[in-house]
Amino acid sequence: MHDTVAGRIPLGASRPHVEAGPYRPSAFSGEVVPFRVTAFREGHDRIGVHLRLTAPDGTSSLHRLTPDEDGFDRWHTEVALLAEGVWTYRFESFADAYATWRHAATVKIAADVDTPLMRELGALLFARAAAESSRPAPERRLLRERARELRDPEVGDDLALAIVEDAVIAAVFAARPVQELTTLGPERELLVERERAGVGAWYEFFPRSEGARRLKDGRIKSGTFRTAAERLPGVAGMGFDVLYLPPIHPIGERNRKGPNNTLEAGSGDPGSPWAIGSSAGGHDAVHPDLGTLADFRAFVRTANAAGLEVALDLALQASPDHPWVTQHPEWFTTLPDGTIAYAENPPKKYQDIYPINFDNDPEGLRAEVLRIVRHWIAQGVRIFRVDNPHTKPLQFWEWLIRTVNAERPDIVFLAEAFTRPAPMQALAAAGFQQSYTYFTWRNTKAELEEFLTAVATETADFLRPNLFVNTPDILTEYLQFGGRPAYKIRAAIAATAAPLYGVYAGYELYENVARPGSEENIDNEKYEYKLRDWDAAEASGDSLAPYLRRLNDIRRAHPALRQLRNLVTHWSDDDAILVYSKHLDAALSPTGEADTVIVVANVDPHSARETTVHLDTRAFGIEPGTPFEVEDLVTGAHWTWSDHDYVRLDAFAEPVHILHVKEAR
Repeated sequence: MHDTVAGRIPLGASRPHVEAGPYRPSAFSGEVVPFRVTAFREGHDRIGVHLRLTAPDGTSSLHRLTPDEDGFDRWHTEVALLAEGVWTYRFESFADAYATWRHAATVKIAADVDTPLMRELGALLFARAAAESSRPAPERRLLRERARELRDPEVGDDLALAIVEDAVIAAVFAARPVQELTTLGPERELLVERERAGVGAWYEFFPRSEGARRLKDGRIKSGTFRTAAERLPGVAGMGFDVLYLPPIHPIGERNRKGPNNTLEAGSGDPGSPWAIGSSAGGHDAVHPDLGTLADFRAFVRTANAAGLEVALDLALQASPDHPWVTQHPEWFTTLPDGTIAYAENPPKKYQDIYPINFDNDPEGLRAEVLRIVRHWIAQGVRIFRVDNPHTKPLQFWEWLIRTVNAERPDIVFLAEAFTRPAPMQALAAAGFQQSYTYFTWRNTKAELEEFLTAVATETADFLRPNLFVNTPDILTEYLQFGGRPAYKIRAAIAATAAPLYGVYAGYELYENVARPGSEENIDNEKYEYKLRDWDAAEASGDSLAPYLRRLNDIRRAHPALRQLRNLVTHWSDDDAILVYSKHLDAALSPTGEADTVIVVANVDPHSARETTVHLDTRAFGIEPGTPFEVEDLVTGAHWTWSDHDYVRLDAFAEPVHILHVKEAR
């Protein structure tokens, strides 16, 4: 019968699902994906639900779903997806003959109601299951034996009830249920991408600053790819996985910005790397001060050898000197007075940048951008951080990412989309593997609880948040006025709350002085060289680098922290003490062992706080009231904890506990 929308046993509200449009959900290799669906039937008979997964190589597996405890007909299971590529999945609901009989028989035999009938119905069910040739022979023998016992008048009702309640029999039917009225949900797709699409610690630096030096006449000589390579061991030594480079292309001369975004640049001012293009070339060239394309390829190889992937900025805009301006004026917006409109993000103005008009020649622009991306892939780049993608058409990004990933599924795109929720989520749904988020501006306990829960649940089927703590454009008031504790607090939360996070160079030096009236560092590196002495800062103990190194070591050692969807918030009596846990079951863990991490953070960088935290220990598989051992992964301290625990966190000492649950007593 196909004359109704509803199946015989209705299925609906399935997840994974993308709310932001008609796109398929996604995951990364090794990610534990929750599958959920609503299923019910009329009356009181029991049902079951299966998830049928088909891997990219065509192999299929069946997974039994468990009903939620709230009684609202929601069913769930979790599966760790390892193989990269397009998976298909569908839910299957069915009348569960054994579960229906067991429920009725348990009640009726205990009450001596319809006992002979219940015993005979059970015997018939067991005999029916034993006749299935797909079952293992020992299982079939067991079922036939139990069927005979249910029919044997010499077997008392108490023993018959024991058969009804036998956990071994229940496990047999759970693994291979006797199904009736099977209903198939629609087949859906799920894209699984490489692990780096969803897991990584990012570090951003400007190669022109690394190795830059001041000359005798006061001018600064730019660093090069070769001098920047000398910084790679330091970045890798802090445990970072991805090195992100702002644009490395030639920079325009006309309207070049000076220090702190001033409108006039001096002869030695390098300009903003985002003002791309000069007589030396455009998006497919490197700035002559940095070296050659061969130098860049060597830099990438050196980074890879150190365990770092290089992410390159893809900024689709041009300086007034870009070759595009004369070769393709139709790619820009011309004002009534004949001039080209420069970029704005009110109140910010970018007089040194022309934005692209994607409507005058969409096919020509598509071809050019695809050429550029392919060019940098050929130089060894596998990750692109995309500048302001929300200022370009969504359909363009959908086409570009789909086209590139069809050729190279390993290429990752990060959306720098600090914008409204709808376009941010749409960009992720359309193909961006990662996205910047509002994390930077979520600082209070209440704000963080809401934000972290949302990214771990509401949008996790398609949006992977990269929790950058700062950027060249963003120095929040929290960092400006929170002192050194603020830097430690934000790094600890970012590194443990999501499998993706990042820092911009200078964070480990606590650079927190803002340009007046802005959220940007004074003497911003976007407009000038930055001379830093990393080794001296660390040698003097004046660097956060050892703490960042410890955070990244913890991330590598604890697979629960490399998952996104497993974050659960808990409660504390103090409005500045944030508490959350991340748990990974042994069956889903790559180590084969369960892993639980509890984070307790004092988000007030100006005080010491004492309070009681209240844990729902069921979130990590411990019965309420059971004591368990924890180890602070930062300090090495050990405590015995339970549901309710006293903590004292001093912002000026150790403002965050990162606790590993060792064992329950």
